[in-house]
Amino acid sequence: MEVAGEPIRVQILSQSGLTRVPPQYVQPPHHRPKASSPSPPQTIPTVDLSGSGRDSVREAIGQACLDWGAFHVTGHGIPTDLLRAVKRVGLTFFNDCPVADKLRYACDPAASASEGYGSRMLERDDTVLDWRDYFDHHTLPLSRRDPTRWPHFPEDYRRVVAEYADRAAALARELLGLVSESLGLPTRCVEERVGEFYQNITISYYPPCPQPELTLGLQAHSDMGAVTLLVQDEVGGLEVLKDGEWVGVKSLDEDAIVVLLADQTEIITNGKYKSAQHRAVTNSSRARLSVATFHDPTKTVKISPASQLISESGPPRFREVVYGDYVSSWYTKGPEGKRNIDALLLD
Repeated sequence: MEVAGEPIRVQILSQSGLTRVPPQYVQPPHHRPKASSPSPPQTIPTVDLSGSGRDSVREAIGQACLDWGAFHVTGHGIPTDLLRAVKRVGLTFFNDCPVADKLRYACDPAASASEGYGSRMLERDDTVLDWRDYFDHHTLPLSRRDPTRWPHFPEDYRRVVAEYADRAAALARELLGLVSESLGLPTRCVEERVGEFYQNITISYYPPCPQPELTLGLQAHSDMGAVTLLVQDEVGGLEVLKDGEWVGVKSLDEDAIVVLLADQTEIITNGKYKSAQHRAVTNSSRARLSVATFHDPTKTVKISPASQLISESGPPRFREVVYGDYVSSWYTKGPEGKRNIDALLLD
């Protein structure tokens, strides 16, 4: 499935008029999305960061982390116009940029987490492929940021992504501070254990799928780093696992950002807060776009439970791990839900 030496893109498949999903995109039966339940829908909480006092905000975030590992934030200070712009430039790249121009920015298909335009996430050849294309940007630290590797079209693409990266990093630090405080820890405890942010922004494009009941736009997983901020469009498709059931995360107003706790924060909090297992489903009629901003430790950092959360009655639940080793395991074995973090459990 290649074109001029490049792996074929899902958007090209979708536009070709095919009526059946190619076999490499068909999920095994136990991973396929089920029909919606008739029971009353649940939804992740919403926390207004500009709400009535830091104590109430901290309490709301702590409860959301306990119950879900995911929540919407509003009142976060990132301008709505910037949130609109980062979705607009991503959609313009995928919809209006010629394929030949897109391929100028193709990521290295032989390397995991390489920057650029791609479709395949994992290194293994036997994995079922996700029904999505993406563009991954290395945005922090600044020594990794090279906007010449990002699309030149539309003309404000690079400026918008760089501006959003900086605003998102500030919000991620604020959120980790609130997470720390909600556990009675010093404000910067989690952030200091994570260290300097390695931030990536992945703009994902999920084309219409002829058989959405057989596919996933993104397989079930928890993110490997510290915290993820997700901007999604009005189409929807994100689902979070809660009490063994997949719960759809509907888009709110344009100001709302989805916060997903990731694996290293679960380790640092000694399992008191869980990383959010999530996936993306497809549909047959509308393309979907999302912008995920990942905030991860440096690969040399050692991650372990915070000493303040360990006691005789509450021993450490996870063994220490070098973050780079964790990343290698995630990309070579595949996420399979939360099996990589579960492999670190001591009990």
